[in-house]
Amino acid sequence: MRWMAALSFRCREKAGVGAFVPPTRKHFIQNNRMMLQFSLLLLLSLVQSLEAEEHEHSVPFKMRLSDSVRPLQYDLLIHPNLTLLDFTGSIQIQLEVQQETKHIFLHSKNLQISQALLLGSSHPHRLHVQESEYFEQIALSSESLAFTRGLHVIQLDFSANLSDSFHGFYKGTYTTRSGETRALASTQFEPTHARAAFPCFDEPAFKANFSIRVRREPRHISISNMPKLKTIELAGGLLEDHYDVTVKMSTYLVAFIVCDFLSISKRSQHGVEISVYTVPEKINQAEYALNTAVTLLDFYDDYFDIPYPLPKQDLAAIPDFQSGAMENWGLTTYRESGLLFDPERSSTSDKLGITKVIAHELAHQWFGNLVTMQWWNDLWLNEGFAKFMEFVSVNITFPELQVNDYFLEKCFTAMGVDSLSSSHPISTPVENPAQIREMFDDVSYQKGACVLNMLRDFLSPEAFKMGIILYLRRHSYQNTVNADLWYSLTNICQSDDLDPARLKADGFCSDSKSTDKTSASQKWYMEDDLNVKAIMDTWTLQEGFPIISVEVKGRAVYLKQERYLKGADTAKKSSFLWQVPLTYITSSSGSVQRFLLKHRKDVLYLPAEVEWIKFNVDMRGYYIVHYEAGGWDALIEQLQRNHSVFSGNDRASLIHNIFQLVSIGKVPLDKALSLSLYLRDETEIMPVTQGFGELVPLYKLMEKRDMAALEHQLKGYLVNLFQRLIEAQTWSDEGSVSERMLRNYLLLFACVRRCEPCVKTAQDLFQKWKESDGKMKLPADVRLVVYTEGARTEEGWDFLLEKYRQTLYPSEKSRIKAALSYSPLAHKLKWLIERGLEGDIIKTHELPSLVISISKNPKAYKLAWDFLKSNWQKLVKKFDLGSSTISRLVVGVTNQYSTQEKLQEVKSFFSSLEQDMGAGLRSIQQALENIEENIRWMDKNVPLLTDWLNTHST
Repeated sequence: MRWMAALSFRCREKAGVGAFVPPTRKHFIQNNRMMLQFSLLLLLSLVQSLEAEEHEHSVPFKMRLSDSVRPLQYDLLIHPNLTLLDFTGSIQIQLEVQQETKHIFLHSKNLQISQALLLGSSHPHRLHVQESEYFEQIALSSESLAFTRGLHVIQLDFSANLSDSFHGFYKGTYTTRSGETRALASTQFEPTHARAAFPCFDEPAFKANFSIRVRREPRHISISNMPKLKTIELAGGLLEDHYDVTVKMSTYLVAFIVCDFLSISKRSQHGVEISVYTVPEKINQAEYALNTAVTLLDFYDDYFDIPYPLPKQDLAAIPDFQSGAMENWGLTTYRESGLLFDPERSSTSDKLGITKVIAHELAHQWFGNLVTMQWWNDLWLNEGFAKFMEFVSVNITFPELQVNDYFLEKCFTAMGVDSLSSSHPISTPVENPAQIREMFDDVSYQKGACVLNMLRDFLSPEAFKMGIILYLRRHSYQNTVNADLWYSLTNICQSDDLDPARLKADGFCSDSKSTDKTSASQKWYMEDDLNVKAIMDTWTLQEGFPIISVEVKGRAVYLKQERYLKGADTAKKSSFLWQVPLTYITSSSGSVQRFLLKHRKDVLYLPAEVEWIKFNVDMRGYYIVHYEAGGWDALIEQLQRNHSVFSGNDRASLIHNIFQLVSIGKVPLDKALSLSLYLRDETEIMPVTQGFGELVPLYKLMEKRDMAALEHQLKGYLVNLFQRLIEAQTWSDEGSVSERMLRNYLLLFACVRRCEPCVKTAQDLFQKWKESDGKMKLPADVRLVVYTEGARTEEGWDFLLEKYRQTLYPSEKSRIKAALSYSPLAHKLKWLIERGLEGDIIKTHELPSLVISISKNPKAYKLAWDFLKSNWQKLVKKFDLGSSTISRLVVGVTNQYSTQEKLQEVKSFFSSLEQDMGAGLRSIQQALENIEENIRWMDKNVPLLTDWLNTHST
């Protein structure tokens, strides 16, 4: 046998070390005896190992669990030790076995199972446990019995270390004002990490009830999904909190926290007890979140016409938290910066962000928690809906925040990803945990929200609302697929699940099909041949989005659709076809007209000839438009003559569309730049920021090449373009939300571009603030501008860092961190990101955004790529392979590269990775495609840009 030959070779080799000594007979016998014993031991060990391996291989592990065994109830006891940073637990699971089986499979990851029992009427029966690390599962079996059809109860005792990452049951810390470090333990289970806290059926379709008990020391409290029923004292001074049984829910929504937080509470109009938990010294920043949560939960209760089913809803601000927030049923968790607000220090942007994130998580209590996708391929049914409802709810409950001004950018962001070959359908097959984590991206969230917004506009808001209420009612406490939603949005008026009186009151199902009052969308909806599923399958089951080419000839408007796709792979365009709900206005009528484009080509007829036609009104549709044969010229002329004819969203979409058309060669760059000239007279936030959004990335590409002259020329054009608007800004907190956010944007741009009046004011304010030791009150909306100017000097940078360490205000930390990252002091930034992995100055969960910000810094961008390469394994271990954090890092750090050298360097690094370290990640393909697109853009357009700027610069 090969292993014996190798062994004898190794033994011979070992005997030959040193000077040769002739063996005696005694030595020879002793050596032979030892050799024989050693060989027998090795042989026995190898046989046992092979038997065990063969036995494990005989267990039929699969990536997905069988649905023939289903959990009904979990009784979980969990006991974290915040001194030793580990935990123990015991769980009893009541199961329904639907088909006799030898094995029960369930998920378990990094848990030491000390005992597994089948509990019976007489005495417990010990079960054999086999583990598959690859599948993150265990198999329970017994030689003496099979699991028969019917109900069974299994018990598993287990232990593990608290996780060092930000998922599973993980440890966290915070530092008090006096410098004391305190520990806590909290959970983050979505999507596949409940299995790292307790053995379970960790797939969303395995809904069950959970009875949870948490052991703790008296110096701590615990919180979980449900209200606490009682606390009992145990021997050794420990306490055990018993929680009420949950409603039927998926494992990823379970949550428990052990900490020393304080809380404030308030009861909603519908009788739900709402509380906000924070570390003790930040409880004075919790009031805004509490009032906002009360308002929004009451709104959803009324809007969905389905009562929130739990007696309480907690919101907890966690000091160490990777994602933005998590919708655990009854205990939503947040980053501190996503929940805590101080009226004196927090900006308008902070208030808008906090309101939206609370709205998002509370929307999930219905979309995601009450009704859950069957499997992760339809994650968008959770996330797209929550993102969409975030805007619907805030627009109604907090109109002063003008949230609809920012919906458009979500669609533009999604299109940026969806225009690449590496994009994926909204609903796409996934199997393993890394693939599942990659679904938490801009396609599931932003594109999902945008196609829902398009559908709402198409069906009418009334019909859409009725349809989603019907969907929620039909599938409460169940799991769904795409088709369930489309079915609920079809034939609403014939439904038995909705109150007929309410349907008529809302105006949609009244007997007025033939009246003139019926809107165009209602007419569409009431047509017998309208098939919501057929329309929406074209948006959810194929990737990408269409470009609609429009050519006007007299009264005839010729329409053509094709896939919008960047890059050279045109073969991917040909087979795509969408059903597109087109909307349009003309120079003759501002009334919105509609046309459903079902074919590759079609024609519509206008009542009379027009000067111009503008499709995709307010960018409510998820498509872009190309105006052929003078169409763009007519629109540009109208913008320059009187841009207010178009809404702010229409102006922003025209800017976006024309620059996207430059990227694929449909429109020359000089025409897009000519459109941008009208921005001299623009004042609204969406068109202004979209103008910046298209033009700033061009000079950011140049900063990473040796193109200083053209770079400065383009920067000069931008300053000149917006000079009038910049000069109109005040250094205050006055104005509407959008005006205040635009002020921050414009002043920051002006100071970074070294516009003298801006620089002088910012320097003066920073000096005064510094002399007051940070006690002087600065307007919240211009603090970032002032801090960014201060961070340009060594002394200012050090002072800001010290204030960062001291402040207890998350919004202040965010601004200081951003200002530090914009600094030209590369050696300071190198030190800062290296400390980020330690987590002692900047929390490690803040590190990714810091690295991405530094990657945009013209004086320090190389640091970010070098850091990513050097620390890749640590980052993957900390933030999880396939997570949105890792994806953002990969794309964010590299998306301003535009040279073949950088492309090869990025390719070389990522191609050297093993599969378990990210070799197959979609985000890597996105990053490479972005760089290739940047190279193509620069090669084609730099000469055009140079000529145009030479003609138009002042």
